[in-house]
Amino acid sequence: MEFRSIEGVEAESVVRALAALAQETRLRVFRLLVQTGPEGLAVGRIAAALGLADATLSFHLKELREAGVVRCERRGRSLIYSPDFPAMSSLLAFLAENCCAGAADCSPAPANLPNPSKASN
Repeated sequence: MEFRSIEGVEAESVVRALAALAQETRLRVFRLLVQTGPEGLAVGRIAAALGLADATLSFHLKELREAGVVRCERRGRSLIYSPDFPAMSSLLAFLAENCCAGAADCSPAPANLPNPSKASN
């Protein structure tokens, strides 16, 4: 999956990927897979790590796979899911494509920004 413009099919792919990741359970699954790396995890290990019922997990994995952000392969009797790192890189590049109107000194935000999920009320 490669994102190059906000026109037509590319825009649909970007929206589909972002929509899949905009759901809490799917985001948790995706982050676990990213932490695991390209070797991926079997469905049972994902379910155990996140405390998800098989049917719930199957639904969310299907959504992530159809959105193009995870891959699935059969290894023996197991289905192994892993992040699609090229698709993730392409999505990030698409989102930052026109950052700072193309200025040469444009850089991403500092990594030490506060985590919004840990912010106090």
